[in-house]
Amino acid sequence: MDIALACAICFVGGCVAGLIGVGGGIVFVPAMTAVLSKGQVEAESTSLLMIALVSVVGTWRQVGYGNVNLKDAAVIGLLSPVGVLAGVLIANAVPERALKLGFALLALYMAWRLLKRVFTNEPPKAAPEAAADGS
Repeated sequence: MDIALACAICFVGGCVAGLIGVGGGIVFVPAMTAVLSKGQVEAESTSLLMIALVSVVGTWRQVGYGNVNLKDAAVIGLLSPVGVLAGVLIANAVPERALKLGFALLALYMAWRLLKRVFTNEPPKAAPEAAADGS
Protein backbone atom coordinates (compact mmCIF):
# COMPACT_ATOMS: atom_id res chain seq x y z
CA MET A 1 0.00 0.00 0.00
CA ASP A 2 1.29 3.44 -0.89
CA ILE A 3 1.43 5.29 2.43
CA ALA A 4 1.33 8.75 0.82
CA LEU A 5 -1.79 7.83 -1.14
CA ALA A 6 -3.45 6.37 1.97
CA CYS A 7 -2.59 9.56 3.91
CA ALA A 8 -4.13 11.71 1.17
CA ILE A 9 -7.31 9.60 1.22
CA CYS A 10 -7.51 9.91 5.01
CA PHE A 11 -6.99 13.67 4.87
CA VAL A 12 -9.73 14.11 2.25
CA GLY A 13 -12.04 11.75 4.14
CA GLY A 14 -11.44 13.66 7.36
CA CYS A 15 -12.15 16.99 5.66
CA VAL A 16 -15.37 15.64 4.15
CA ALA A 17 -16.37 14.20 7.52
CA GLY A 18 -15.81 17.56 9.18
CA LEU A 19 -17.66 19.48 6.48
CA ILE A 20 -20.73 17.32 5.99
CA GLY A 21 -20.60 14.63 8.67
CA VAL A 22 -19.66 11.65 6.50
CA GLY A 23 -16.40 10.06 5.47
CA GLY A 24 -16.61 6.30 5.31
CA GLY A 25 -19.41 5.96 2.83
CA ILE A 26 -18.38 8.85 0.65
CA VAL A 27 -14.58 8.72 0.63
CA PHE A 28 -12.97 5.93 2.64
CA VAL A 29 -14.72 2.84 1.28
CA PRO A 30 -14.74 3.79 -2.43
CA ALA A 31 -11.12 4.99 -2.24
CA MET A 32 -9.90 1.86 -0.53
CA THR A 33 -11.64 -0.39 -3.07
CA ALA A 34 -10.85 1.60 -6.22
CA VAL A 35 -7.50 3.23 -5.41
CA LEU A 36 -5.89 0.97 -2.82
CA SER A 37 -7.31 -2.28 -4.31
CA LYS A 38 -8.82 -3.54 -1.05
CA GLY A 39 -11.76 -5.92 -1.00
CA GLN A 40 -15.20 -4.54 -0.15
CA VAL A 41 -15.38 -6.27 3.26
CA GLU A 42 -11.85 -5.17 4.18
CA ALA A 43 -12.60 -1.58 3.10
CA GLU A 44 -15.87 -1.46 5.05
CA SER A 45 -14.26 -2.99 8.14
CA THR A 46 -11.30 -0.63 8.05
CA SER A 47 -13.64 2.31 7.47
CA LEU A 48 -15.59 1.47 10.64
CA LEU A 49 -12.49 1.94 12.76
CA MET A 50 -11.45 5.07 10.85
CA ILE A 51 -14.92 6.57 11.29
CA ALA A 52 -14.81 5.90 15.03
CA LEU A 53 -11.57 7.86 15.34
CA VAL A 54 -12.77 10.69 13.07
CA SER A 55 -16.05 10.87 14.98
CA VAL A 56 -14.30 11.45 18.30
CA VAL A 57 -12.45 14.49 16.96
CA GLY A 58 -15.46 15.85 15.07
CA THR A 59 -17.77 15.42 18.04
CA TRP A 60 -15.31 17.06 20.41
CA ARG A 61 -15.18 20.15 18.17
CA GLN A 62 -18.94 20.26 17.56
CA VAL A 63 -19.74 19.95 21.29
CA GLY A 64 -17.74 23.15 21.75
CA TYR A 65 -20.06 24.88 19.25
CA GLY A 66 -23.19 23.51 20.94
CA ASN A 67 -24.19 21.46 17.88
CA VAL A 68 -24.48 18.03 19.52
CA ASN A 69 -27.75 16.64 20.86
CA LEU A 70 -26.36 14.40 23.57
CA LYS A 71 -29.67 12.55 24.16
CA ASP A 72 -29.98 11.57 20.49
CA ALA A 73 -26.29 10.68 20.33
CA ALA A 74 -26.62 8.42 23.38
CA VAL A 75 -29.67 6.59 22.00
CA ILE A 76 -28.11 6.09 18.57
CA GLY A 77 -24.72 5.23 20.06
CA LEU A 78 -26.16 2.59 22.37
CA LEU A 79 -28.35 0.97 19.70
CA SER A 80 -25.93 1.10 16.76
CA PRO A 81 -23.66 -1.75 17.93
CA VAL A 82 -26.59 -4.16 17.58
CA GLY A 83 -26.99 -3.09 13.95
CA VAL A 84 -23.25 -3.33 13.39
CA LEU A 85 -23.20 -6.92 14.67
CA ALA A 86 -26.04 -7.84 12.33
CA GLY A 87 -24.30 -6.06 9.45
CA VAL A 88 -21.03 -7.88 10.06
CA LEU A 89 -22.80 -11.24 10.04
CA ILE A 90 -24.54 -10.37 6.77
CA ALA A 91 -21.39 -8.90 5.18
CA ASN A 92 -19.50 -12.11 5.84
CA ALA A 93 -22.33 -14.30 4.52
CA VAL A 94 -23.13 -12.63 1.17
CA PRO A 95 -20.95 -12.39 -1.95
CA GLU A 96 -18.68 -9.35 -2.23
CA ARG A 97 -20.40 -8.34 -5.47
CA ALA A 98 -23.72 -8.07 -3.62
CA LEU A 99 -22.07 -5.80 -1.03
CA LYS A 100 -20.66 -3.56 -3.76
CA LEU A 101 -24.03 -3.36 -5.50
CA GLY A 102 -25.84 -2.66 -2.24
CA PHE A 103 -23.33 0.02 -1.33
CA ALA A 104 -23.69 1.67 -4.75
CA LEU A 105 -27.50 1.58 -4.57
CA LEU A 106 -27.48 3.10 -1.10
CA ALA A 107 -25.12 5.87 -2.24
CA LEU A 108 -27.34 6.63 -5.26
CA TYR A 109 -30.49 6.65 -3.12
CA MET A 110 -28.96 9.04 -0.58
CA ALA A 111 -27.69 11.30 -3.36
CA TRP A 112 -31.18 11.36 -4.90
CA ARG A 113 -32.75 12.26 -1.53
CA LEU A 114 -30.25 15.07 -0.94
CA LEU A 115 -30.69 16.48 -4.44
CA LYS A 116 -34.47 16.34 -4.06
CA ARG A 117 -34.26 18.34 -0.83
CA VAL A 118 -31.94 20.91 -2.39
CA PHE A 119 -33.99 21.49 -5.54
CA THR A 120 -37.44 21.46 -3.91
CA ASN A 121 -36.33 23.69 -1.02
CA GLU A 122 -37.90 21.12 1.29
CA PRO A 123 -37.27 22.19 4.89
CA PRO A 124 -36.03 19.53 7.30
CA LYS A 125 -38.82 17.88 9.27
CA ALA A 126 -39.16 19.20 12.82
CA ALA A 127 -38.60 16.83 15.69
CA PRO A 128 -41.91 15.81 17.33
CA GLU A 129 -41.00 17.36 20.71
CA ALA A 130 -40.00 20.66 19.05
CA ALA A 131 -43.31 20.84 17.17
CA ALA A 132 -45.30 20.03 20.31
CA ASP A 133 -43.97 22.94 22.37
CA GLY A 134 -44.35 25.46 19.53
CA SER A 135 -40.64 25.86 18.67
